[in-house]
Amino acid sequence: MRYVSPNLRLLFSPPLRPTLSVPLFISKPNPKPFSFSTILASSSSKRPRSFSNLSRRSNSTFKDRKGGGRDMTMEETTGQSKDSSSSFGLNKRRAEGRDKSDRPKKNPQLKERKLNPTNTIAYVQILGTGMDTQDTSPSVLLFFDKQRFIFNAGEGLQRFCTEHKVKLSKIDHIFLSRVCSETAGGLPGLLLTLAGMGEEGYSVKIWGPSDLNFLVGAMKSFIPHATMVHTQSFGQSPISDAAENVTAPIKASDPIVLVKDEVVKISAILLQPHCLQQSQIKPGEMSVLYICELPELMGKFDPKKAAALGLKAGPKYSELQHGKSVKSDRLDIMVHPADVMDPPVPGPIVILVDCPTESHLQELLSIECLNGYYTDVSSHLTESTKMVNCVIHLSPASVVSSPNYQKWMKKFGSAQHIMAGHGKKTLEVPILKSSARVTSRLNYLCPQFFPASGFLSLQHLNYSTSDDISSSEGPTLKICESIPAENLLKFTLRPYAQLGLDRSHIPTPMGQSQVVDELHLEIPEIADAAQHVREFWQELKESREVLPTSNDNGVMIEEPWLTEDTLPGCLENIRRDDLEIVLLGTGSSQPSKYRNVSSVYINLFSKGSLLLDCGEGTLGQLKRRYGVDGADKAIRNLKCVWISHIHADHHTGLARVLALRRDLLKGVPHEPLLVIGPRQLKRYLDAYQRLEDLDMQFLDCRSTTKASWDTFVRDGASNNDGSSPESPRHSNAKNESMQEINQTLFAKGSRMQSYLWQPGSPVDHSAAYPFLKSLKKMLGEAGLAALISFPVVHCPQAFGIVLEAAERVNSVGKVIPGWKIVYSGDTRPCPELVDACRGATVLIHEATFEDGLVDEAIARNHSTTKEAIEVGNSAGAYRIVLTHFSQRYPKIPVFDETHMHKTCIAFDMMSINIADLPVLPKVLPYLKLLFRNEVAVDESDDILDALVL
Repeated sequence: MRYVSPNLRLLFSPPLRPTLSVPLFISKPNPKPFSFSTILASSSSKRPRSFSNLSRRSNSTFKDRKGGGRDMTMEETTGQSKDSSSSFGLNKRRAEGRDKSDRPKKNPQLKERKLNPTNTIAYVQILGTGMDTQDTSPSVLLFFDKQRFIFNAGEGLQRFCTEHKVKLSKIDHIFLSRVCSETAGGLPGLLLTLAGMGEEGYSVKIWGPSDLNFLVGAMKSFIPHATMVHTQSFGQSPISDAAENVTAPIKASDPIVLVKDEVVKISAILLQPHCLQQSQIKPGEMSVLYICELPELMGKFDPKKAAALGLKAGPKYSELQHGKSVKSDRLDIMVHPADVMDPPVPGPIVILVDCPTESHLQELLSIECLNGYYTDVSSHLTESTKMVNCVIHLSPASVVSSPNYQKWMKKFGSAQHIMAGHGKKTLEVPILKSSARVTSRLNYLCPQFFPASGFLSLQHLNYSTSDDISSSEGPTLKICESIPAENLLKFTLRPYAQLGLDRSHIPTPMGQSQVVDELHLEIPEIADAAQHVREFWQELKESREVLPTSNDNGVMIEEPWLTEDTLPGCLENIRRDDLEIVLLGTGSSQPSKYRNVSSVYINLFSKGSLLLDCGEGTLGQLKRRYGVDGADKAIRNLKCVWISHIHADHHTGLARVLALRRDLLKGVPHEPLLVIGPRQLKRYLDAYQRLEDLDMQFLDCRSTTKASWDTFVRDGASNNDGSSPESPRHSNAKNESMQEINQTLFAKGSRMQSYLWQPGSPVDHSAAYPFLKSLKKMLGEAGLAALISFPVVHCPQAFGIVLEAAERVNSVGKVIPGWKIVYSGDTRPCPELVDACRGATVLIHEATFEDGLVDEAIARNHSTTKEAIEVGNSAGAYRIVLTHFSQRYPKIPVFDETHMHKTCIAFDMMSINIADLPVLPKVLPYLKLLFRNEVAVDESDDILDALVL
């Protein structure tokens, strides 16, 4: 094992503004180098030119979008910690929420396009969001030369389009087949990204049933109104306060024409649960069937026929092609267009149907306006009957496989049916191929920290035969011919000669063995590296028998783990089923090809689990990590979700997680899930719950600070004396506690001013008491002693969190202290964070920028890699995990290994078991080796490719 001297000197570096000035740790050169050191040294020293260039260039793309940058107004302040002084730079206006006036005001506009009625290319294509994880509805792209339409925008759509280079900036309309987290979870992030592009931003028109008003109202709590002005709902609202611009048909089942131009006509038919009265329909229950009709094209002009009818070449040819009759030049007759034109080419028709339940199916079967599209032999065919070419079914397999649905499908005659509901065949191919490839490479190098993806093996899935439509065929039911949807499957609409399926764009599967073979060719030394990594665990096993723990002598040491030969006391006899930290999302701002947005899964195994932040796609990441069934189990066992602040990349996956938990626990006795977050989040969740019940209860982060917990304990929240929180006794105690809190937390100029720059209404602690009581009970059941939120410097009401495990007693009666995890959220280095981190077992700290971009870190109130490490070092954290990396660093961020002796870089799906913490920093050089040949390019360029014209 690497030798580190136990007699290290603490060298205090001079203050470096604007970074946090803290002790740095210097060790002697290792007298026993790794046997693999030559390879690792070469990989570290050969820094790609693009890495060094990154530190010198500014990211104008992100600066323009986020409104930050070096030209932003910045202020510096000094915070005093309890026992040391620290100076750091921060953007105070941003932290106070007063920086909106600093940013150029944007008014996103719809794009005006010159349409091409004679489209040379037109098709529908399956965008396979959620097809491998079954966490969200697939999207469907309707493509024309000059127009794009997308149906449904579930979570992961933006990341999917970045991966497959689908240009979202060319999307003009988004249609929702239902309004819920499954079909619309990707809308908030997509709208924010489009609005931030260019000088004025882009916008799209969003269509949906009247329930769309509830979603728009909820999103206004964190999305600018100008971003959502182009929304249009249709149909009758189930309640009376719907928006005034709702388009309603005379009859609920009549088609509503939404788009009609030279290129396409798109109509909507509402599907509602079969019930007697409109008042019985609840928000979120309305579904939509969309009909997309292309106009017919005139046949080709035949000059031979024209000449035979006595016409000379000239202007009359053009008039005939434009539908006008002309007089023959040589014969005394009138020549009509039909005399010289080939038969017209009929316009293709595509239907998209989302029939979520059997109750909706009853309504679907009774819709009379669809009779004109039925072409089976039992239908009454007329000249006006339209032939449907393709029907895309978004309905679930349980509905599609029913006899009545199958009979309905047959009414479309020879139409091609594409089954886009979730099916087991789609689980075999990862939709995010680039990310899956990186995960497989990491798994080969270090399977302990990067377990195999949960859905690569289908053995954990327990499918009944009814789950697969083709398997439900019985002697009394002949299944309508159909094909399962596959990612990027196309149905060509034009040219007419190519009408039909096109499989040429379907990605080819890539197995683990193929990824490993490529890796061996690319980095021949990787096999030896993987062997060395495996040996770390054998060394760890042997060392546990001899290594001392930090508190054996009962003497308090400020930083007991300065050497690798000393373990913190909390790791003594630790069990592998005690704690696992899973980094589900490690990127910042928006989902990207290789990194999803922020989310940390705290797995307490049999005692439950917690989520710290829940960015878009969190549920999909859980399913990639644990498999479909494993993720469902994790969602059932969630004890709490904690959200750090209101920025969209930290919470827009929450509704989908809560909705799935609601469905999984339906009919099972359970308590609503506790969500802890900033007060702005409550406004969003309250508004969203008008759309669909999320089965949750909310607690303000301010009610879980140390001062609030102290007030709760002092006031006796359990009310054992029989008094209520509103009794005089409790009112006096509440007033005293609020006065104390205002003097500490809310006072301007105090060291806790980052807690809340503009507090507004004070926290009603009496109202929070029941939730705090429930939280305290939950913590006890989870084996936790404390959950404490603390303020950080980022935006108004931004927080970090401390989780502390309860003490335990070993077999001989010795009391072993509990572990301590600290998650920074988004923040600048600040005294509150350093204080919270003291003695932490693991610090999970954001490191958005590399060290050379400290000005941008200050402008946006984020941290650099070095600053994050210094925070952990100054507080004596045992291990530091860096996360929340800018999209500048697509696979591995830029970092200096000098100060990384207790630190590791996080990757999506990284799973850190608490028993493996001693090994964690040793893996870092090997991770750098794994990515030594990767060109460090700004991944925002890939995002722009998927967004910009």
